[in-house]
Formats: sequence, C-alpha cells, structure tokens
Amino acid sequence: MTKKIILNLIILALFPNQILSFTVSVQNAQIIADKIWHNECAGTVSGLTNWKEGENFASLGIGHFIWHPAGAKECFKESFPELKQFLQHQGVKLPAWLKIAKHCPWSSRAEFNANLDSPEMQELRQLLLKTKNLQAIFIAKKLERTLPDMLKNLPKVEQTHVKKIFFQLAKGPKGLYALIDYLNFKGSGTVTSEAYNHQGWGLLQVLQRIPNDTKRPVHDFIDAAKAILTERVKNAPSTRNEARWLKGWFNRLDTYKK
Repeated sequence: MTKKIILNLIILALFPNQILSFTVSVQNAQIIADKIWHNECAGTVSGLTNWKEGENFASLGIGHFIWHPAGAKECFKESFPELKQFLQHQGVKLPAWLKIAKHCPWSSRAEFNANLDSPEMQELRQLLLKTKNLQAIFIAKKLERTLPDMLKNLPKVEQTHVKKIFFQLAKGPKGLYALIDYLNFKGSGTVTSEAYNHQGWGLLQVLQRIPNDTKRPVHDFIDAAKAILTERVKNAPSTRNEARWLKGWFNRLDTYKK
C-alpha cells in the first residue's frame, strides 16, 4: 500500500464506455475515519465496543459494524465478520480468540456490558483503534459493489435517475463522504429484510427521492434522508421506540454539509 494512494475505487456504472474513478488518499481516509468515528462513537475509544439498548447485537468499530451472537434472528445485516476478513487480508494480526470466533461471544447486552473490562474486550478495542483508517477503506470499498446491486432490479428510468444522482454526489468530497457514511450508517437499501411495512431506508431509497434536476445534491441528499428516516420511525414497531434516535440521526446527516 503506497503512501499516495490507498484505494482506487472504480465503479463500472453500467454506462456504455464510461468509468468513474476516484481515489481516497491517506489524508482523506484519515479524515473520513475520524468523521465516522465521531458520528458513531463520539470519537471515544470506549465507543468502539458498544451494544445499544433495544438491540440484539454488538456494534463494533468506527462504523459500529454489526456482530450477531450465535442463534440470532435479526433483520439487520451482519457486517463485522466481513470486516474481520478484510483486516486479515490487509495483513492485520487478530487476537487468537477473535480469529476463530464465528459469532459474537457475548450473547446479550447485559453479558456484553459485564465484560467491558475483560482482556478480550480490551484487545478488541485496541485492534479497532489502530485500524481506524483501514475500517474507513473497508466502508469506502463497499461503494464498489453497491451501485450495480442498487440498479439491478430497477426499471430503466429509475436506473438512469439513480446513476445520475450517484455520480453528481461522487464528484465532490462532501457528496462522496455522504455516500460512504450513509451506506455504512443505514445500508444500501437492497436487503429486503431491512424494511418496515415494505419500505426501506437505505442509500437506494435516499437517491430515488432526490430531485432529478437537483442543483444542490448534498443538501437534497440530507433532506431526502431525513424524510426517509422519519418514515422509518413511523413504520417501526412501537416496542423499538426508534423516535429516541431520530435527533441523533439528523445531527449526523447535517455533518455532510461541512
């Protein structure tokens, strides 16, 4: 991995003879990592290992990657095992217990919190702290696969619209950060189980809502995302009480302007 370039992210966007290529430098990877770390973990080391109240899984790393305990049946897609594999491919040495663990070793939030100071949890936090930039690259690389996944089941007119908005955002640093962060934050919108009342809340749904003639794609992205997440809260089971998270979600979206 060179100092100048740590990621060439090339998207074959299903446009004839068109390739969109952009590079994430070491400096930009660090900026993205720090922003996502602040968004998810308030920039704290302790926030790198979390199990949110009302959820049935651990949230780990700067992107709060989901890790399910054994036997979990959740609509939210797991992402931490994929991060583990990516880190290993980058030559990162994992703690022995983590290397062989297929599932989150703590089966509940109570058990997780009771072990926050255990040797395993301390090793996990140190690993996640020293690999912040690699985690940002892992999140960014998901964009490489996301656009074709978002497009494949759309009508032709919708494909054209989503590609156009995606490219407008990807041209500038603010828009690129919005794409990367929201994909990590709320997913691609292509996983059918991640929906309430058959309405998703991922990146695809946000891009679909942005006006085709937008002149301010980042601001319109934020407005569309806020509308989508407000609908999610209305459609969520009342037992989840998701309204408590809405203000924080909105604050996170507003960072895309900066």
